[in-house]
Amino acid sequence: MKFPVHIPFVEQLGLDLHSMGHGQAELRVDLKEGHLNSWEVAHGGVLMTMLDVAMAHAARSIHMSAAGMGPGVVTIEMKTTFMRPGEGELRAVGKLLHGTATMAFCEGSIYGEDGKLCAHATATFKYLKALPARGRSVKSLQRAGADEPV
Repeated sequence: MKFPVHIPFVEQLGLDLHSMGHGQAELRVDLKEGHLNSWEVAHGGVLMTMLDVAMAHAARSIHMSAAGMGPGVVTIEMKTTFMRPGEGELRAVGKLLHGTATMAFCEGSIYGEDGKLCAHATATFKYLKALPARGRSVKSLQRAGADEPV
């Protein structure tokens, strides 16, 4: 499945979106050398990014039928707990716990190739139609091309 928005950092990490809908999202990555820390396991930043992206897509998934998939989301806060090292293929699952017109409250989990829980997070996201940027400019969400399937 193709990501519905263009996120260069996520593309650089090689994350794959496997499913998205009904308040849930799942993504995966097969760890490569560039994902590792000095212990030769997944760097915490990779795990946190996977959690953030999985939860954000879970939050957006309830707007899939809206034009342009509705508003984008920005992370307001995130708390992460690491339980064990991530190795091999990792699977991140995000779930929308509660949503309002402007906020989404989510949780996410990452499982190692052995199916055991590696990390867990909770986060709050804000739905936005545009992002205020430097000066008076506004940044719009970089959606997937109109001709490309989502």
